[in-house]
Amino acid sequence: MKAWRVHANGEPREVMRLEEVPDPQPGPGQLLLRVRAANVNFPDALLCRGHYQVRPPLPFTPGVEICGEVLAAGDGAAGEVGARVLAQPPLPDGGFAELVVVDAATVRPAPEALDDAEAAALHIGYQTGWFGLHRRARLQAGETLLVHAAAGGVGSAAVQLGKAAGAQVIGVVGGAD
Repeated sequence: MKAWRVHANGEPREVMRLEEVPDPQPGPGQLLLRVRAANVNFPDALLCRGHYQVRPPLPFTPGVEICGEVLAAGDGAAGEVGARVLAQPPLPDGGFAELVVVDAATVRPAPEALDDAEAAALHIGYQTGWFGLHRRARLQAGETLLVHAAAGGVGSAAVQLGKAAGAQVIGVVGGAD
């Protein structure tokens, strides 16, 4: 199979190489997934640079969030072959590959209303936004929410989640203009 691999830390466009690697095999409690879409997250760039809190051994494949299709299940793993799922492949074998192996207990069904790319971008951004707004800030209906970087992944999720919670949302973005 093909996978994007990082052999030395640096800027992703400079250090990622598309390589042929052996197909992964699911072990007990694991699922083999065909990657339908992989989201590019800020942690992926930080991983390539060696600046993330987790530093996988080199070489590694980035890609912390995917939409995939179940191809096979290891012993004791529950997973319907052909099911479309969301997953966060464990490093060092991330989702910028044709196939990944994940723990069956960690996958979630992909929402039918979303295409593969939309589904791949759902979990981390919305989970981060939800925890920040509801667990940390305890956002209530009628409050005003100011979202910095409202055009980014987590920011746009926070805007939508804030509106759904009944807050008045103000989004701020920046750039050269």
